[in-house]
Amino acid sequence: MKPDAFAAVMATGIVSIAAADHGYHVISIGLAVVAAVLLAALVVAAMARLRPDFEDLDVPLQLFTFVAACAVVGTRLQSSVSHATLGIAAALAWLGLAMLTARLLLRQRWIGLRDRARGGWELASVATSGLAILAADSGYLWLAVVLLALAICVYGLMTGLVVWRACHDRSAPELMQPDIWILMGGVAIATLAGDHIYAAGSEDIRPLTVVTWVVASAWIAPLAVVSVRLRSGNWWAAVFPLGMYSSATYATAVETGWRVLTTVSLVFFWIAFAAWTIVAIAGLLRFRRENLR
Repeated sequence: MKPDAFAAVMATGIVSIAAADHGYHVISIGLAVVAAVLLAALVVAAMARLRPDFEDLDVPLQLFTFVAACAVVGTRLQSSVSHATLGIAAALAWLGLAMLTARLLLRQRWIGLRDRARGGWELASVATSGLAILAADSGYLWLAVVLLALAICVYGLMTGLVVWRACHDRSAPELMQPDIWILMGGVAIATLAGDHIYAAGSEDIRPLTVVTWVVASAWIAPLAVVSVRLRSGNWWAAVFPLGMYSSATYATAVETGWRVLTTVSLVFFWIAFAAWTIVAIAGLLRFRRENLR
């Protein structure tokens, strides 16, 4: 089991949310059940089998998938119990991982960080935006705003390192992994967090959500070009941004009244659902093959 295993829950949960946005309730409920069961199963598996090396910077960054998974599932289930339970679990995990990550980051020089940067490092920002969503839905508006501001700052730092590495060494193998799509997903979930803050009563957040949605949209073309050269890796990390962009675009359409974005959101929902289906089937076949040996 790898530290980023919870990316499967993130992807399943957000595609479920996107399905609900467009009224596909059977698909949405089915995926929500899968996400919840998978989250519980992975927590049990992690406690039994995961032995992470917390001196490796990539490990705590990948474990932010657990925080984001709790946030996505808690948001989808839409109950006070799920918000409280998963919110507390996510907050505690985020606090521990944030302190550990900060300590490991401060140990290294800028050049060293540049030479290790990859798309998956955006998971720290994704998890922070996920917490902002839970905070906004739970009525802690000030906390949601602070978390979103922090998420955007972390996104800027990580994106700067990734772009710096890409300019320095375009052939870096870590930049040819599916998690490069989190460059888009990280700012898309910030858009969704802004929408939840807007719904909670902060109308001043609207310009920011439009800006983050535009930035997310701008990433799609270059990432699509890069995707033709992607190598094997955790493909759930690519499914999640596609589903997140669908949901963020739908939220932007509702918030701004730009109806054309509803169609864009619908197109990306089907792209995300198709990608989820392919990755899920491939994962089940691999699991079956490995357990028949």
